[in-house]
Amino acid sequence: MPEGHTVHRLAAEHQRMFGGRPVAAESPQGRFAAGAARLDGRVLVEADAHGKHLLVRFDDDVTLHVHLGIYGKLAFGAVPAPAPVGAVRLRLSGRGGFADLRGPNACELLEPGEVKRLRDRLGPDPLRGDADPDEAWRRISRSRVPVAALLMDQAVVAGPGNIYRAEVLFRQGVDPMLPGRGLSRAVWSALWDDLVVLMAEGVRSGRIDTVRAEHTPEAMGRAPRVDDHGGEVYVYRRAGAPCLVCGAEVRAAVLAGRNLFWCPGCQPSASVGG
Repeated sequence: MPEGHTVHRLAAEHQRMFGGRPVAAESPQGRFAAGAARLDGRVLVEADAHGKHLLVRFDDDVTLHVHLGIYGKLAFGAVPAPAPVGAVRLRLSGRGGFADLRGPNACELLEPGEVKRLRDRLGPDPLRGDADPDEAWRRISRSRVPVAALLMDQAVVAGPGNIYRAEVLFRQGVDPMLPGRGLSRAVWSALWDDLVVLMAEGVRSGRIDTVRAEHTPEAMGRAPRVDDHGGEVYVYRRAGAPCLVCGAEVRAAVLAGRNLFWCPGCQPSASVGG
């Protein structure tokens, strides 16, 4: 499932390609025919993202809500657009190009009140200027749930996924199994600030890189990471490999149905960060 930085990139591309101009909308697959008919000819006012949710508002104050889920894809191209290939749920097109949406978990039109309800159930997004980290802290500081699980709860923090949660906990030296209420306010602030920086870089580069300058392949004389997610990381999908910092063997476990990665040397049991 795409992490939040990817969805923010998709929002920016919609704004660049269609912002302030009318779009043509169709549903070649047919499953979103009524929604496409309502959008057809409308002006795209604003493309935005909150966590993993893409929100595209049009001039009749209706918002296209897309959640890609595990299998969803958005592909962009230049006009004239070719004939749709595969099950295209929605195609938007205009003078700037076209966008094809396939296999999303959600593709729906929301009225303003429905958009507010969606946003209200999401936690603060580190990539949004209006995010309030104290909102997340209030939930984390009262919780017995491991901090690694809380960081994956989109109602607590919207946007981070499996990679960012593992990496930010490593970078701040936090035991992933530490209960939220065992985290100090200072360490939460450091985790949040790190997410802001790392995810903003992800928006800029289109990949997730989390290693500091002294741990890059060039600095360490090691081979670059080869993985379909791309990017240089400390622990994500490195189970059994030596930690780039301390040399301890990176471990993995399943937490709340997702693979969790950490270094027992840099993130000792019950540590609260360093």
